[in-house]
Amino acid sequence: MAATEETNKQLVRRSNDEIWGDGNLDIIEGYVADDYVEHNAASPQTIHGPEGYKENVQIVRSAFPDLEVTTEDVIAEDDKVVTRYTLRGTHEGELMGIEPTGKTIEVQGISIGRFEDETVVEGWSVIDMMSMMQQLGIVETPG
Repeated sequence: MAATEETNKQLVRRSNDEIWGDGNLDIIEGYVADDYVEHNAASPQTIHGPEGYKENVQIVRSAFPDLEVTTEDVIAEDDKVVTRYTLRGTHEGELMGIEPTGKTIEVQGISIGRFEDETVVEGWSVIDMMSMMQQLGIVETPG
C-alpha cells in the first residue's frame, strides 16, 4: 500500500477519534480543504468547506454530547478512503427538529473521503437514519 494511502487512513482515524469522538474542532482547518464538499444522505443540504464541516460536527455533538465513534473498517485505494463506523450516544439535544428523548442510539455508517495533499476535498456519507429514528422512538419498529 502506498504511503499516501496509509497517511489518508490515519487522517480518517484521527478525524473519527478527535473531531467526531472528542469534539476537537481545532484540527478541522488542517483536515478539511477550503473547497471541501460533502454529500450526506442525512443532510438536507450539501456541506461546504471547514466551516460547514465544523457546523455539522457541532449539530451532531450537541444532539449527542457523549458521542462515541468506533471505527470498524478503513480501506484505502488511490485517493479515496472508505470507513465503516458505529456511532453511539445519548440523545440530549435537538436534532433535525426532534426534541431530546434521553434515549441511547447505536447506528452504523459508511463514509468515503477523497483526499488531495493530506486534506479531504470531497466526502460521501450514509448513516442508518431509519435505525436511529426507531431507537429514538420517532418511527415505529416493525414486528
